[in-house]
Amino acid sequence: MKKAMKKDERREEIRQDLLDQLERNGTVGKFYTDLVEDYMGLYDIKTGLFEDIRDRGEKVPVVTAAGMETGKKTNDSVPDLLKVSAQMLKIMDSLGLDTDEPTNTGGDGDGEADRL
Repeated sequence: MKKAMKKDERREEIRQDLLDQLERNGTVGKFYTDLVEDYMGLYDIKTGLFEDIRDRGEKVPVVTAAGMETGKKTNDSVPDLLKVSAQMLKIMDSLGLDTDEPTNTGGDGDGEADRL
């Protein structure tokens, strides 16, 4: 339960940092805050993809309809993660925001890459 709280806190810190950056840049309006919410939705998807890769690995078994394993293939979460990350960067670019760590965190090393 503690890990889930930490993830929720980190998510909210990132969300708030993005909104703070918009305000500092003078970028205001519902359109921009909606893009931040889109970004956070992608953040949630990205987190799930990282968890799937951590849990099942980069390669997963290929199972036939008869239930026989015929080898391994790349976990579908790997290319999906790349697509989601690229879209997140496009949103950041569209908003004119940087990708630095949230300004109100101490950089505790709890980034996605650390979790794999």
